[in-house]
Amino acid sequence: MNDARRLACLRIVLAVVGLIALFAFYPLMLLWPSGWAWDAGHEGHSEYAMMIVGIYATLGVFLLIASREPMRHLSLIWFTVWSSVVHGAIMAVQSFGGAGRHLGHLAGDVPALFIVAAVLAILTPRGGKARILSRDGRDVRPE
Repeated sequence: MNDARRLACLRIVLAVVGLIALFAFYPLMLLWPSGWAWDAGHEGHSEYAMMIVGIYATLGVFLLIASREPMRHLSLIWFTVWSSVVHGAIMAVQSFGGAGRHLGHLAGDVPALFIVAAVLAILTPRGGKARILSRDGRDVRPE
């Protein structure tokens, strides 16, 4: 895949992930709580859930901004990659606790975080390629 095509795909993925983070987390928590909501034993409303929705909605807004010029937002993209890996790994371990009532997360938010991290990592230029594309001061557009 050439640089132009890779950046075009990165833009699309950043926009899609940004929209999902902004608009889909809360509905997913309501529709599939065993795969997306960590209730920590609370029944009904959870302050934790609203905190996560707020954090991810904020990240979603910034990913949408980054989707316009990804090379100017590499630190945000790499933060999203690595924080998703760490968050997913912690949740994967924690899903085995609580007498098995959190195992649904192994089919819900845990793989979602790893998939987002992997796709962004694959599409984001790094090393010398990233320095060259960033130094250009412009993103390469597909022809």
